[in-house]
Amino acid sequence: MNDQRACTSHVLFLSASRRPRLLAGLLAGGLAGLVSLSGCAGARGEGSPAVSGGAEAPAASVTPPEPPSGDPSAALTPEQPPPAEPEAKPPAPDAKIPKDPAALAEALTRTTALLRDAVDDWRRTGDPARGQAPEPVVLLALYEQRLYRHLARNPGLASRTYGKLSKDQAARARDNVTAVRDLLSLAHPVSGPVKFRIEPPEPADVLLDGFRRAGRRFGIDWQVLAAVMLVETKFGRVRSPSYVGAKGPMQFMPGTWKAYGMGGDIDDTRDALLAAANYLHASGAPGDYRRALYAYNHSQAYVDAVLLHTRQMKRDIRNYYAYYNWQVYVITTKGERRLSGP
Repeated sequence: MNDQRACTSHVLFLSASRRPRLLAGLLAGGLAGLVSLSGCAGARGEGSPAVSGGAEAPAASVTPPEPPSGDPSAALTPEQPPPAEPEAKPPAPDAKIPKDPAALAEALTRTTALLRDAVDDWRRTGDPARGQAPEPVVLLALYEQRLYRHLARNPGLASRTYGKLSKDQAARARDNVTAVRDLLSLAHPVSGPVKFRIEPPEPADVLLDGFRRAGRRFGIDWQVLAAVMLVETKFGRVRSPSYVGAKGPMQFMPGTWKAYGMGGDIDDTRDALLAAANYLHASGAPGDYRRALYAYNHSQAYVDAVLLHTRQMKRDIRNYYAYYNWQVYVITTKGERRLSGP
């Protein structure tokens, strides 16, 4: 490995052409519903729309019903509106994944709509700059991630499902499923006992501020930095070094950090984001993001996945908040396990 490059730790334990095998198997689902790649930058081988609402219309006048004939004592009461339907409960962490294309399309459409509403509520009435996301956002994002992972593993089923989605929903699903599949292609199952250090990520808006600051300083789109962090460590959830020694939330090799870390702390999120933006800029971004990302991790699948997630965050910032809640998965020879989340 060229020691002048950063190592992507996409909790995936991936191996790419011309690069050593990384943490052999850790997937940060999704990328994030996908796989948590453990790779290295430069390693060998490789506004939410405003909630609009018009002014309330004046309430229509209601004519009280006539009392029954012969019953002058009957009360004249206005019609009562029907009871409100109970709010749909978010899916449980192990909620069943449909197998039929029509049912899958329905589940994706419903989950996406509910997740967007939940994110809007979180941003409007909560505080994404403090603490973690509310339960509905966490559970809906996890279910969405699981749906994409299932489709990524079943290409034929995915193709049939796309045909039953709206144009916009199908485009979003293709991007996410393809990104997940790209990262899964880089993963190698872990055969023995493995220990990973998993911690809660910093608050979503704290990270967002860090992406924007680093991006402005070096002319890098903040969504690219966010997508790299999503792929590398699921927004900092994975705290373990990679198999080849990459460290920190953006997975840098010590030599690369020495060249681009600007004297910061490799484990500090803001310092790591500045270093990543510095390294990407030195490698060709923003003029050529493909070249810059390939320098970060020598894998075309990695590059494609990062850019697909980037595109989704550029289309709708709510996708950033959804990705923020994607969880970490590890792939083993006996199947995959989720290491974070509810």
